[in-house]
Amino acid sequence: MTSVPTTDASVAEDLPAPPEGSKNPGLAFMIPLAFAVVSVNAGLLAAAILTLSLKSAAIGGDSATTVLSIVVGVASIFALIGYPVIGRLSDRTTSPFGRRRPFLVLGAILIVLGALVILSAASTLLLTIGFILMMTGSVSSLVACLAVVPDQIEPAKRGMPSAMIGLGTPVGALVGLFIAQLVSPNLAAMILVPSGLAAVASLVFAVVLKDRQLAPEERPPFAATDLLGTFWVNPFKKPSFGLAWISRLLLFLGVSAVNAYQAFYLIMVQHVSPQEVAGKIFIATLVLTAMSLIFAPVAGKISDKVGRRKPFVVISAIVFAIGLGMVAIASSFSGFLIAIAIMGLGQGVYFAVDFALVTQVLPDQTNPAKDLGIMNLASNLPTSIVPAIAPALLAIGASATNPQNFSSLFMFGAIAALIGGLVIIPIKGVK
Repeated sequence: MTSVPTTDASVAEDLPAPPEGSKNPGLAFMIPLAFAVVSVNAGLLAAAILTLSLKSAAIGGDSATTVLSIVVGVASIFALIGYPVIGRLSDRTTSPFGRRRPFLVLGAILIVLGALVILSAASTLLLTIGFILMMTGSVSSLVACLAVVPDQIEPAKRGMPSAMIGLGTPVGALVGLFIAQLVSPNLAAMILVPSGLAAVASLVFAVVLKDRQLAPEERPPFAATDLLGTFWVNPFKKPSFGLAWISRLLLFLGVSAVNAYQAFYLIMVQHVSPQEVAGKIFIATLVLTAMSLIFAPVAGKISDKVGRRKPFVVISAIVFAIGLGMVAIASSFSGFLIAIAIMGLGQGVYFAVDFALVTQVLPDQTNPAKDLGIMNLASNLPTSIVPAIAPALLAIGASATNPQNFSSLFMFGAIAALIGGLVIIPIKGVK
């Protein structure tokens, strides 16, 4: 089995070996995995980017941004808890159906239930509960999908599956928004169809997944003193994992700024009518995803071939930051699309190779779901941080003619992403 590449054996961390018997499965595994990751992201992001904004406007009127911030902020807290907790539960599951499959099924159920509550919501409270259910279901399915990569694929061959998982976010957003735009303005269909696709895809992957049953004696030990470890990996003992975590947190501050406030930005700054915003967001997402689809698989394959991850992650984060900085100063919709294209190039390559890098610095290669859950805190914390700080950022330099300063919000995200790219450089144990 190929060992994890190191930059300097004398200073590299003592990284655990990958699990014995990595099968490196082929297309019969890869295609349903990609379908599940894309579809779950489609259901979640169609809500986060578009339909939650529309429901917030229907419920809150002029206070729609406040309603959206409450809904996304509170639901994100459940995601923050859910990723490591569900990951640890999955690692310890001795079900005869395997340790990942039950969480794919649970995810499908919660996604559908959440969509139904969102559709019927007539208050901020009910809208929040619905998104909590949808978010938790998506987390459950994605935890299972992410964990099967280190479960079944050796480190040197994770570039392409990492690219597939990384593309799940932009492609999922494109698919979800395409479906929503296709059935617009039927809000019920805009909510239920992407969610239904997510549930079906999770169940399909659950059926085809060859998920090994965990024997009771293989179950990771757990005591009350281990509770904190569900949410924590000591960055002083595992500095490479800690640096990768910080990098992802900073990059996703920029991603979250665009995802959460794109609809309001187009309406308030680009003067797009609420009736046309779904179509405009779809065009922007199409441009972003096309760039990701072109460059991410190539980057993943080259990364595997040359045995390097860090240069791809660093450069792509810098490119993403440049694109987001251009969004901040865009004066037209065409300028916005050019900036989005540059963001898509950087985001696609980052998502593709970063996951492969992360799997190589996991503290426990045989029980990866919990630590991947902790890593996903870095992806999801920004969805709570951005709504919390956005009102202050939007108020910077605000005026009667420009009551919401989106430029300051997006520039903040660009600076964070730039720093996030540079944080990767000191990581040891991965080239």
